[in-house]
Amino acid sequence: MDLGTLISKVNKYKQVLENTNLYRESWHGEVKPMLIKTLEEILKQSDLPKAEIIVKDNIENLESVVLDLGRSSSGISENVEDSGVKRTMIKSNGSLIYQQLFNGKIIVMLVSPHIEGYGQPKPPLSLEILRPDELKVPFIIRHMESFLKDITDWEDFDDDEPQKASSGFTPIGFNHPTVVQE
Repeated sequence: MDLGTLISKVNKYKQVLENTNLYRESWHGEVKPMLIKTLEEILKQSDLPKAEIIVKDNIENLESVVLDLGRSSSGISENVEDSGVKRTMIKSNGSLIYQQLFNGKIIVMLVSPHIEGYGQPKPPLSLEILRPDELKVPFIIRHMESFLKDITDWEDFDDDEPQKASSGFTPIGFNHPTVVQE
């Protein structure tokens, strides 16, 4: 019986399964300790406010290492009607997440700051997916730079930037800004 390329596909599948096991072993042996050590050193040198490293290991082989900036008062309070009481709105300050995927690879995500009860938080932004052997210190520094840019842009939000007409969408209403190309 001629199976054609079936045997090579079976072998490829077996290799992928073996890679998953190797990636999971690598997470525990090298990657997780390296992530923690590198992030601790970054925090030590940068003195980033309220930052802490959290290891979430309650689900085996779906663990994560999170650099979390915690929560704080947003400085915004809601007056509760007819009570004389103010309810403070809490701000989540953002986080950088390194999480194992089901196949042992690592997804790197950032969570932008948001104020609870004020709009909808943005979904986590996936920066990239890496095999454990690809994740090196320069990558972590680059991820931190992306994270800091994101949280700084969020904190410094305004509409000074000209609108980009990438989708061709024109909102309904009047007084739309005109973008002039120079």
